[in-house]
Amino acid sequence: MLSLPLHSWPGPQPSWQQGILLIGTRHKPGTSRAEARVRIRQALGSVLAQTLSIPADAISFPRNPGNRPRVLIAGRAEPGLSISHEGTLSVAALNLHGAVGIDLMQVQEVPDWETIACDYLGPRTTRQLQQVAEEQRPTAFAQAWCLREAMLKCAGLPLVEWSDTTQPPGRSFTLDLPATVQGVVVLPDAADAWAPGLTA
Repeated sequence: MLSLPLHSWPGPQPSWQQGILLIGTRHKPGTSRAEARVRIRQALGSVLAQTLSIPADAISFPRNPGNRPRVLIAGRAEPGLSISHEGTLSVAALNLHGAVGIDLMQVQEVPDWETIACDYLGPRTTRQLQQVAEEQRPTAFAQAWCLREAMLKCAGLPLVEWSDTTQPPGRSFTLDLPATVQGVVVLPDAADAWAPGLTA
C-alpha cells in the first residue's frame, strides 16, 4: 500500500489532496475518550475554517451517538468523515467528494490473534498472517485489522464477523506514523483515479 502523510494539528496549515484531508492531534496521557472526541472535532473545525476560508460557524458536527461521525459545511454537500483514536493520538479523514474510512491500532502482541483473524479478517488474511515471521506479526496484524475496520467504516458498516459479503471494495493507503502505531485510510473504488500528491 502507498503511504500518506498525516498532518499534525496544531501545526502548519495542511494541504488538500483532491478533496482529501488527513489530520492528527495528540492528547495528554489520561485524556478521556470523550475529551479526545471533542478535541479532534475542534481541530478539524479549525483546519476546515482556515483551508476553505470560511467562518467557524459555517461548520457543525451533529451529535450522532452510536453512528458514524458527521460534519456539515454550509453551502456544500455533506462530506465523508471518519475518525479514529488510539492512545494519545486521534486522527480524522475527510473526503469532500465521497465516503472515507480511517482506523488506528497500537502495535502489540495479541495472544489469540489467530482466532480473532479467523473471525474478523477472513481465511486469506489469516493464512497470510500465519506466514509472517513471529517478530513481524504484531505489525502485520495491526495493519490488517486497520484495513478491515477502515474498509467497513468507508462503506458505512459496523464491525462484524467475516463473510464474503462483509468485505466491501475500496482503495487503501497506510498512514505515515511511528512504528508503534499502524493506520490505514480507505477510499471508495470510485476514487481509483485519485493519487497522492495531487492537490484539490
